[in-house]
Amino acid sequence: MQKTEYPLVSIIIPVYNSEKYLAECIESAIGQSWSNKEIIIVDDGSTDNSYNITQKYSGYSYIKIIRQKNEGASAARNVGLNEASGDYIQFLDADDLLSKNKIESQINQLLNFTEHVALCGTVHFEDGTEPTKQDVKHEWFSQGSDDPVDFLIKLYGGGIIGPNFGGMIQPNAWLTPKSLILKAGPWNEMRNPDDDGEFFCRVILSSKGIVYSADAVNYYRKFSTNDSLSGQKDRQASSNILKSTDLKVSHLLSHTNSWEAKLALSRLYYENALNFYPKYIDLSREAENKAKMIAPGYHHNNPYNSGIAKWLSKFIGWKAVSYLQYLKNNIFIREKFI
Repeated sequence: MQKTEYPLVSIIIPVYNSEKYLAECIESAIGQSWSNKEIIIVDDGSTDNSYNITQKYSGYSYIKIIRQKNEGASAARNVGLNEASGDYIQFLDADDLLSKNKIESQINQLLNFTEHVALCGTVHFEDGTEPTKQDVKHEWFSQGSDDPVDFLIKLYGGGIIGPNFGGMIQPNAWLTPKSLILKAGPWNEMRNPDDDGEFFCRVILSSKGIVYSADAVNYYRKFSTNDSLSGQKDRQASSNILKSTDLKVSHLLSHTNSWEAKLALSRLYYENALNFYPKYIDLSREAENKAKMIAPGYHHNNPYNSGIAKWLSKFIGWKAVSYLQYLKNNIFIREKFI
């Protein structure tokens, strides 16, 4: 049959010090029911046993292993993209997993929507638990969309656009035609916890919409950030998150100038302000000022969405709640590591 009926999929796995989970991740890629695949593993200067683990798979004809000095996950993904021969790209973080049918299900969707990107549900599982025993929660985007701008407004705007919108889409959940990535451009290589958000903002805006595969699953491993000092974002990472938000604002406003878009983007800045406070008060203030500038007259005075923090912030303000949480977390961390 023609190649278009069995397109090649490139699975790109950036690796950095993932020895505990890497073999399981690679086996997840190897075990995909879609047979026409290549796997590109980019070791980003690991200092543990990760690279040695990758060598156990060097005999597979469709697996390519690349080693480089540490440049960051985005740079590693770009190296993988440069090596990729596939018609479609599957990114896979080295501590995560895919359901066996993930790629096959999404390919079958995309064959009928050649300028769309494919999405699936994600199971967020705690490290040490069994991911396949947890139910998949199909969120609002399970309906798909033929309007990329509207999709991003709902994703960024969350509750201020509608009660069920917002959320986090983890990058493994996507399957993307390489042609759209070439159109959107490579990953921004500044070290940034939100690098995937900015990248897929461009990819989505370069597409004609999103198709959803209800039977495909992405398994995303979660770790407790309070359990390690390294889990705390440093100033450079926080500054880069704000830059990433600036870029998303620029990307979306180049396609629409609607009030709904401005509200949604204002919410992103308020979210930044909350996350930066009180550790980096100047960055928090900068984000808050940008939120007010982009949507004049709108003041999102309570960035907390639920729980006791939402209730308490109504009385003492979100900054006071954030400061109390900061003190609590830092006391916990110091006690744990002293």
